[in-house]
Amino acid sequence: MKRLYFGDNLQVLRESINSESVDLVYLDPPFNSNADYNVIFGGRKSGDVPPQAQITAFEDTWHWSDESARTLQALYDVNGDLAELLDLLVRRLGHNDLSAYLVMMAIRLVELHRVLKPTGSLYLHCDPTASHYLKVILDSIFSIQNYRSEITWKRTTAHNDPKKYGANTDILLYYAKSSNYVWNAVFTEHSEAYKSRFRHLDSDGRRWTDDNLTAKGLSGGGYTYEYKGITSLWRCPIEKMQKLDSENKLHFTKNGGIRLKRYLDENLGTPLQALWDDIPPINSQAKERLGYPTQKPLALLERILQASSNEGDIVLDPFCGCGTALHAAQKLNRNWIGIDITHLAISLIESRLQSAFPKIEFEVFGTPKDFASAQDLSKRDKYQFQWWACSLVKVPPYQGKKKGADGGIDGLRYISDLDENKREIKRKIVVSVKGGDNVSVSMVRDLIGTMSTNKADLGFFVTLAEPTKAMITEATKAGFYRAANGKDYPRVQIFTIEDLLSGAKKPEYLDLSLGDITFKRAEKESMTVQPELF
Repeated sequence: MKRLYFGDNLQVLRESINSESVDLVYLDPPFNSNADYNVIFGGRKSGDVPPQAQITAFEDTWHWSDESARTLQALYDVNGDLAELLDLLVRRLGHNDLSAYLVMMAIRLVELHRVLKPTGSLYLHCDPTASHYLKVILDSIFSIQNYRSEITWKRTTAHNDPKKYGANTDILLYYAKSSNYVWNAVFTEHSEAYKSRFRHLDSDGRRWTDDNLTAKGLSGGGYTYEYKGITSLWRCPIEKMQKLDSENKLHFTKNGGIRLKRYLDENLGTPLQALWDDIPPINSQAKERLGYPTQKPLALLERILQASSNEGDIVLDPFCGCGTALHAAQKLNRNWIGIDITHLAISLIESRLQSAFPKIEFEVFGTPKDFASAQDLSKRDKYQFQWWACSLVKVPPYQGKKKGADGGIDGLRYISDLDENKREIKRKIVVSVKGGDNVSVSMVRDLIGTMSTNKADLGFFVTLAEPTKAMITEATKAGFYRAANGKDYPRVQIFTIEDLLSGAKKPEYLDLSLGDITFKRAEKESMTVQPELF
């Protein structure tokens, strides 16, 4: 089971995921560490812009509205205690963005609890400023006795925040569904100071330190006997002593004693604690960096999956963003389900997984597969339609395509070419998407004007409706771009959604090996993907 859903996670959870079918849930919802919770405490300032595509998609959801009130009322039917708790919080906090956020998160957490197996666990990634509200909600849903840990992850280096301590940590709230949950102990490497205690070396280079084998001074007695001429009160019976000797784990001292040899390479390490400061954030030089604003390190998700799931288990990320949890699940031979409300994220995840795992197979639900579903999406949400249409020509949405003025550009990508001196240069493609029933030649002229203003070399016009003859003629007048490979590429190319879906027509452009200005390609994983286990 490897599935990617484009749509609202609450709807997908209710309609597509069975109760008690998921082994592990990880979620990193909007308004997390890269957004300022103080904004939703008092409402946004005029002109504030949400910092990521996912928050942009949810910006209408995290405002108090009739929908928030209806959701709170509906909670009484599924979890009365939780509904009463939220009702109290809303009355104390006021009908603001924070209250709307907590109500919308609560209904989703109820559904996530439903789909978890009895042996399953949930990790909620959040910001310390609101983690206490979310913890109270989780206590109500999972029950207090199933709380396991509050993990603090050092997500960045020191901050110089005015008049307060630097905010450089995230919180992960860890809950199990029952007392019988999957747990694989995780160990971290010992410190250099600890390793220095293993100062002895065997002839084969193994490092060891010695430890006491006598039971003198210990309560509970011991075993008195002679071993190789040495009589004492020992901690172990003679059979164990003989076994240790055969394994070269006894050290016979110069003073006529026997000590236990503890080898460094047999030590599992230090049991993982709740403070995680050994996984650095993704910086501008990181190989795994894709350019997604809230991307989390792969090592962080691998640690969670290794601790709380086994091979073949199903991992669910209902706010999957750029797909780090899904990448980790695939790498560790887990099955997975990802959900996101933005097609920007869905298209990025598809590209990421296919780049990292060239032979991967998975299903994508919710994205248009034919003309009728494309037309339906254009009527329901023109911005999601534009994001999706850009993905058909393999061009990312312009600057995450936030709602608002875009200067006539719906998609933007740089491609590579060579100049007359054989030096690599970048060329620009701009995309204009039209989802209406009618298109005209003036729209093509507008695209050509946008290309001129933005110094773009190629322009793609993607339309739901059939282009007119005048539009095709106008595009032809724009001429060709002569590439260093000697080929001529039409400067303005027109595509219908129907042609792109059927494969009847494909974009003509140069080598895309340089990637694009928005997201990089994921590096190929050097591992063998195991077959599906079910």
